Amino acid sequence: MSALLSRVLRDLRITPERTFDVPQSERAVPLPSRLATGELAWASVAAVQVAIGAEVVPALDPDRIALAYRSDRFLRIDGEHPDVWSPHSGFWRASDGWIRTHGNYPHHARALLDGLGLDAAAAADDIRAAVAAASARDSVERITRAGGLAVVVSPEDPARDAALCSRPLIELARAGDASPESSRELDSNAPLRGIRVLDLTRVIAGPVCTRTLALLGADVLRIDPPALPEPEWQHLDTGHGKRTAVLDARSAEMNALLGQADVVVLGYRPAALARLGLSPDVLTERHPGLVVAQLSAWGAEHPDRAGFDSLVQAESGIAMVESPDGQAPGVLPAQALDHSAGYLLAAAVCAALNRRRAEGGSWQISTSLRRVAAELLRMPRDSEPSPQHEIDPAGHTQDFSVDGHTVTTVRPVLPWFSFAAPHPWAADAPGW
Repeated sequence: MSALLSRVLRDLRITPERTFDVPQSERAVPLPSRLATGELAWASVAAVQVAIGAEVVPALDPDRIALAYRSDRFLRIDGEHPDVWSPHSGFWRASDGWIRTHGNYPHHARALLDGLGLDAAAAADDIRAAVAAASARDSVERITRAGGLAVVVSPEDPARDAALCSRPLIELARAGDASPESSRELDSNAPLRGIRVLDLTRVIAGPVCTRTLALLGADVLRIDPPALPEPEWQHLDTGHGKRTAVLDARSAEMNALLGQADVVVLGYRPAALARLGLSPDVLTERHPGLVVAQLSAWGAEHPDRAGFDSLVQAESGIAMVESPDGQAPGVLPAQALDHSAGYLLAAAVCAALNRRRAEGGSWQISTSLRRVAAELLRMPRDSEPSPQHEIDPAGHTQDFSVDGHTVTTVRPVLPWFSFAAPHPWAADAPGW
């Protein structure tokens, strides 16, 4: 844990000696797996604590981190646990292996069925039969051509992971000149108070990042496309403390928001953002002093490829490492690539804002789920998962009233900070 945290701090241009300021936990984070999932989680969260710049760093609660990484399992809306996975998402056996699909969004589910030659009423058994009748690669190609999301479940590729790990886990670079920011006074109870964050992300990793920035006091405004609603449960699980609106990315209103933002967090495909004039290079050129943080599934070398945590686990080799029997693919105990990427991105934003305050400049940050996966695959591992550790959620959750409903979520992982309630999706005006 400490070695990874030290490397992350070097990536963020923070003295690695700050690692010793973080109290070491006597217990591992209880996320049982063969891979070092708990260690990755602890280091990712600890990086935020250090990047804030606090002189005193409180100890992290391993149980709270584990619950936060599995927050979807503890979410309740009026006491009920919502369905969080579509029947179109999962592992399917092909004639020569396995594929993994993701169909949680309706348009992805429709494309998946179209690619397999199935109608909208097709059930899981129909998908299973269609995939079983073809090779894994053939099914993935057909689904992908139709606009769906699927990957071949693959063994790990140590050479590829080594190449990815030759670069920083989280990249932070100065991208232009701007005057230092000297007017904002730091508040230890809300270190990002006065910072405006434009949140152009969805699903888990990006929203975890911006939820963390809101937790630290930032004014976070999430903007979504008007025609692409977010599943309610997903937004409520990661929407704490943010305002949320819909807006056309090409509108004059969007340009005005960008002109007044301190930070922009990007979570859509890099190529799609570039077509909208929202690439990091364009944004920092047009808006000196801006901090732009970009997250993608597969990295800059695959700018037009969409993906999710589950798909990256499957293609990177994680699913086979975590296989319960050496034959069928398995999964990590949480969507740990998403959550770790979110916290690492939040830490980098805090580090960049500290640099901007001290020396000025525009700053660009980037990481990807695939880069996080490579890090996890290169860390020490166990031959068998550690024993399951049951956690009593009492004391680790809190209730909010949201649009007449009682929403129960896991409390934040950072001691001394408390979540504000999430707003209903798209309930706010698109303005600061």
